[in-house]
Amino acid sequence: MSENSKPLLQIYQTLYRTFGPQKWWPGDTPFEIATGAILTQNTNWGNVEKAINNLKKYNALSAKAVHDMHEKKLAELIRPAGYYNIKARRLKSFINFLMNDFHGSMIRMKKEDMNSLREKLLGINGIGPETADSILLYALEKPVFVIDAYTKRILSRHVIMDHGMSYDKFQELFHSSLKKDVRLFNEYHALLVKVGKTYCKSKNPLCKECPLTRKMQIK
Repeated sequence: MSENSKPLLQIYQTLYRTFGPQKWWPGDTPFEIATGAILTQNTNWGNVEKAINNLKKYNALSAKAVHDMHEKKLAELIRPAGYYNIKARRLKSFINFLMNDFHGSMIRMKKEDMNSLREKLLGINGIGPETADSILLYALEKPVFVIDAYTKRILSRHVIMDHGMSYDKFQELFHSSLKKDVRLFNEYHALLVKVGKTYCKSKNPLCKECPLTRKMQIK
């Protein structure tokens, strides 16, 4: 464990006491969660839910259905998620990978070694570290910490790590400071998103009301 273990655990404990379990990521199946991870790029979750509901209504929320669907039809269904033509191509690329390497089975994908699978996911067009790690953690229950804009903002404002550090450096901070536990990583990331949306906003942050200011002193 690193010297940052204590402040990181303090943050987690404070947020958990304040907000409770977040039950994130929403989704009935690993495939739905992976689809949501791709669709949520550059949009809010409400729009993603609308897109996923469209897929459900069309009975298209499965690897085979998306694989067999024309890309233009897929783009039409996921339109609420924004950048729908780009996301349709990205979703198709992910599905092609899933079909070719794992016969369309998320269960088979889950059996693959996390590090090699992460490299393969990063090789898919349009899937970067945050999306790949979201799929690994939330859909496949692999112990990898997801870094996003909220995480960087919160940790930099509390002088734990400089905002300009790379994704890998932020991730290594969590991996070296905390036990590599799927439930912990899942809950911790969701809590950071919660406090980021509620208090630690990019503009006009509500620092005085934030539980990380009111209930603890992070140094």
